[in-house]
Amino acid sequence: QVQLVESGGGFVQAGGSLRLSCAASGRTFSSYVMGWFRQAPGKEREFVATISVSGRNIYYQDSVKGRFTISRDNAKNTLYLQMNSLKPEDTAVYSCAADWRGSYWPPLDDEYEYWGQGTQVTVSS
Repeated sequence: QVQLVESGGGFVQAGGSLRLSCAASGRTFSSYVMGWFRQAPGKEREFVATISVSGRNIYYQDSVKGRFTISRDNAKNTLYLQMNSLKPEDTAVYSCAADWRGSYWPPLDDEYEYWGQGTQVTVSS
């Protein structure tokens, strides 16, 4: 019902910045709560941030609070993650996800129905 494609990943030095984008197509983007997740090699996927349909409500994982900013542009059907002060431990594949039903706030991790393919972020020391 919705397709998600991430971009903007790459290699960056510790302390640097990257901006990830997630382009959505299919069912109206503005109907979805959106989230960012990440998964490092050998580790479980972890929640990063989520944003409500309107963008008025935002929730971050503690480890990225103050460094990362999630935002959305519903007119462009695009979700963003601005990442500043990057650390080596931020290295992971970052994926965006969509929650259509929006039953909980913040959404439960397993509530997200649609996922992008992910984009690699590598932070060197």
